[in-house]
Amino acid sequence: METKTASTGTIRYWAAAKGAAGTAEESYRAGTLAQALEQARSRHADEPRFAQVLGVCSFLVDGDPVGVRDHASVTLRDGATVEVLPPFAGG
Repeated sequence: METKTASTGTIRYWAAAKGAAGTAEESYRAGTLAQALEQARSRHADEPRFAQVLGVCSFLVDGDPVGVRDHASVTLRDGATVEVLPPFAGG
């Protein structure tokens, strides 16, 4: 049986998520979206607003919306880009 290894890629933060993270993007090494987001929460544990903002965000993986899928079920391929999108006002 083949075991999935962790992939590397980029997390991009937009709007309030970018402000809370203090950066526009950073790298991750994870097999699933849940793992990548947990790494991000740990990395920004000194910024209490970060976890709060992350909790209301939508996510895209390589341009595809994650929607309501369990983040642990969303596998990340090597080189994938995760977009972190907070709710936007207007319309």
